[in-house]
Amino acid sequence: MSPAGVEPVSPDAPGLTGRVMMTQRWRDLTFLHWAVDPALVASRMPPGVRPDTLDGVTYVGLIPFRMVGAGVGRGPAVPWLGSFLETNVRLYSVDDTGRRGIVFLSLDADRAAVVVGARAAFGLPYRWARMRHRVEGSVHTYDARLRRRGQPVSSHVAIRTGAVRESTELDHFLSARWGLHVRYAGRTLYVPNRHEVWPVHDAEVLALDDQLMASVGLPDLAGRTPDHVGFSPGVRTEFGFPTDARHPRR
Repeated sequence: MSPAGVEPVSPDAPGLTGRVMMTQRWRDLTFLHWAVDPALVASRMPPGVRPDTLDGVTYVGLIPFRMVGAGVGRGPAVPWLGSFLETNVRLYSVDDTGRRGIVFLSLDADRAAVVVGARAAFGLPYRWARMRHRVEGSVHTYDARLRRRGQPVSSHVAIRTGAVRESTELDHFLSARWGLHVRYAGRTLYVPNRHEVWPVHDAEVLALDDQLMASVGLPDLAGRTPDHVGFSPGVRTEFGFPTDARHPRR
């Protein structure tokens, strides 16, 4: 049951109003999540946004995946720039109008032009990294290393995928997110999206050596076992244009 005034968690996407800003395909995505006290991350939320909770806790996600065929509007994929590797560290949010979403603490990608463009256009915390994704049978391995001076920051994740599972309440809470919240140019924006229901598979963590979460101020998580693990072959998504997060919900 959702708190009063908060949109319910539903795997079925609401319709987008207005024009489609971009389309993307997210492929070979691994979900790794840690349950945390909402007070730990409340200060990381934009104004007008708070941590979203399930059974009194919220979650920090480490999400490596392949971006494939991103395009402008409903047009064709942008050659080369539209496909890249990404790993994001994210939080789960709800704004004062009751819209649930995601807040990104970092988005690391191996396309410099994507990093520059996304930071300039929307203020998203993209960072340039060397990245690699390998598949050997049912094992997926993701490696990332930030391109930066000073102390090296890297991530190594390996998982073994299993059978598709019936999605749990927690799976839906973490994956059925129909927008993101971002602070940009003095405003808190909400960027809506829609996609198919995530097909979620069981997954086993074979290796986890991550410094990305520590690099955004969460140093203690990678040393403990994730509270939620899953894998998805992916979905196709569409994004609408940003609106002020204080506007009434759809």
